[in-house]
Amino acid sequence: MKTILAAYSGALKGTGYSILSSLQDLPSPPWPALRSKMEKHLQVIAVLQWVISFLAMGISCTVLLIYMFCTDLWVIAAMYTTWLIFDWNTPKQGGRRSSWVRNWTVWTYFRDYFPIRLIKTHNLLPSRNYIFGYHPHGIFSFGAFCNFGTEATGFSKKFPGIKPSLATLAGNFRMPVLRDYLMSGGICPVNRNSIDYLLSQNGTGNAVVIVVGGAAESLDCAPGMNSVTLNNRKGFVRLALQQGSDLVPVYSFGENNVYKQVIFEEGTWCRLAQKRLQKILGFAPCLFHGCGLFSDSWGMVPYNKPITTIVGEPITVPKVEEPTRVMVELYHAMYIKSLRSLFDKYKTRFGLKESDILHIQ
Repeated sequence: MKTILAAYSGALKGTGYSILSSLQDLPSPPWPALRSKMEKHLQVIAVLQWVISFLAMGISCTVLLIYMFCTDLWVIAAMYTTWLIFDWNTPKQGGRRSSWVRNWTVWTYFRDYFPIRLIKTHNLLPSRNYIFGYHPHGIFSFGAFCNFGTEATGFSKKFPGIKPSLATLAGNFRMPVLRDYLMSGGICPVNRNSIDYLLSQNGTGNAVVIVVGGAAESLDCAPGMNSVTLNNRKGFVRLALQQGSDLVPVYSFGENNVYKQVIFEEGTWCRLAQKRLQKILGFAPCLFHGCGLFSDSWGMVPYNKPITTIVGEPITVPKVEEPTRVMVELYHAMYIKSLRSLFDKYKTRFGLKESDILHIQ
């Protein structure tokens, strides 16, 4: 009997060993590869939704609102329009930011697509207010939006007590729904009333982020170009003096690399047309392209090139209600020197050569 049991036990062991051996020979499941592919698709969708929202949400919602007035839904349209009129000045008075929206998971996919990083070089005091000068503009200022319009790169953890407000075209806040979408991220109009309110009537610990080069700078952005429009941009310096807000240079390496653009030479009719439309519309009609959605063809999806945003050392600015031209020139020169220093210190760490220089025009 013992002999039979021993034989049976040996057979079971042999069978178990054979099963384990067979399982080891099976190919591993493709879950990691599928998960990686799915995450990549989600990253593309996250970036594309922002691009489409920025370009089309305002116009689409305006057309939809007008159309609703011609249907049985006119009551809803009328109610929204009434509320819009009542709420018209909110963007100029600190907006209506939402921590929930700023922490959406979609922004982490947005961040990881490029990827985008935020690097802190100095502490910022919550007892002061700041004006961040962001450079360069790029096509869509992806680095500015991700770092200062969301919490994807951990701004609030890196700069505790500081509340960022990214300033963009005031015309965006006249568009239904888009205005609320932008305000939820802490984005505000880039006009005097809005910035004055944030820096003078909203306490301390505020950081208004201004893309100094604006639309004009976007016409000169292309992969490999390190050029900023700054020489004649002094309004933000005057504003900093009037409010006693410290100036902070910010440079994003890689911002110009995510789209390819056709740059027309100065004096050509195409360049003149771009500048003319820029003055009329408030933004520059750039001729650019990225990659396609599912292939290497041309499309609206930006190239996944890394963007690294460096927040530099703050320049202490005194409060002067009526700053003289000489004073504005002095602090403007200090700002340019600080920006050059920031660029030169970090350029070799992020793909540039020691011989590369920052062109300021």
